[in-house]
Amino acid sequence: MRFLLSVFILSIALLFGITNSKAQTFLNTEGYVEFISTAPLLEFKGISNDLSGLINIETGEVDFFVDLATLDSGNRRRDRDMRQVYLEIDKYPFAEFSGLLDSSVDLNMPGEQNVTVTGEFTMRSISREMTVTGTIQVIDDAIRVQANWQILLEDFNIDRPRVVFYELSDVQTINIDITLLPHEED
Repeated sequence: MRFLLSVFILSIALLFGITNSKAQTFLNTEGYVEFISTAPLLEFKGISNDLSGLINIETGEVDFFVDLATLDSGNRRRDRDMRQVYLEIDKYPFAEFSGLLDSSVDLNMPGEQNVTVTGEFTMRSISREMTVTGTIQVIDDAIRVQANWQILLEDFNIDRPRVVFYELSDVQTINIDITLLPHEED
């Protein structure tokens, strides 16, 4: 599966027309993503270390996606229900955010740079336009991207699960943390 994801992300890189001799495109298939769900007196996370991402600094194009089958909440029964009943991963295996940077990134600037990206978050074949804020930090030749945003389950036709007597909040928080490596065209 990781090989297929790597091929997919490299295909995206080629689709974005990466032809510079100096790397302006950064990608990786090993980032961290978490979905945080809350209910009164209860919170749990679905986490994955298989977030794939790509940023083309020159064009401003951004794309991040995760195979939803890799989400783990630490409870097998909850994971099964989350994957099969609520996310329906057999029909809708990925969640993806793609868009354009609203501001430029200076690869020579030390420290964190605040960035905003306007794009679409897609899950269950439903896309919603949104603006996401985060930071980019240049570390050696790589860039670290951290961002968070919220979605509403009802926007993606996901019924709110009930946990014992508590119904989960419709608001879900998504956090990402990924270090993207330079990609140079051969």
